[in-house]
Amino acid sequence: MSERQVESIGSTSASLIERVRRNDQAAWRRMVRLYGPLVYYWCRQCELQAADLSDIFQEVFRSVSVSIGDFRHGGSGQTFRGWLRTVTRNKLNDHFRQNRRVPLAAGGSTANLRWQQFVGDESGGQFIPMDDERRILVHRAIALLKTDFEERTWKAFWRTAVDGLPSAQVADELGMTPAAVRKSKSRVLQRLREELGEDA
Repeated sequence: MSERQVESIGSTSASLIERVRRNDQAAWRRMVRLYGPLVYYWCRQCELQAADLSDIFQEVFRSVSVSIGDFRHGGSGQTFRGWLRTVTRNKLNDHFRQNRRVPLAAGGSTANLRWQQFVGDESGGQFIPMDDERRILVHRAIALLKTDFEERTWKAFWRTAVDGLPSAQVADELGMTPAAVRKSKSRVLQRLREELGEDA
């Protein structure tokens, strides 16, 4: 998938957030499955032990469930991803504050230094460029959406959008018309936009 396509599908769907606010359990599971890898990624930057990482992950999503009603999508440029990053940073801050008297674990002062840089960076952590965050979400959304499409539709999307092959070549491979290949690609990209939104 090209950088331009990744750029155009970079943030959370307002409809998903609204469904979570209405206590839709399927939407909640979808949000956790979509954003869980990103929260883990942020936490791993602090070189936490597995048990601590798991605890913080649970605390982050517990906090999200309680305060999702306070999130204002698009307000003063705020994205859900940025808001979630702040929630994660706060939970990391709480963890390190509570464990200040506990001896440093594996990673020692290096882990502490990474944490200090992560929590002190208002842009969201210098270890993860925005493009990487977006890429994590897009790849996760792709994995979640794959089962929603027929195999041939998915292959047409993948071969054109990800592998970058021309529609005519993919049409020959899959026994489709070039128009049908383009339509398949468009359907999958539209679903990705619906899943992730376009207002990052």
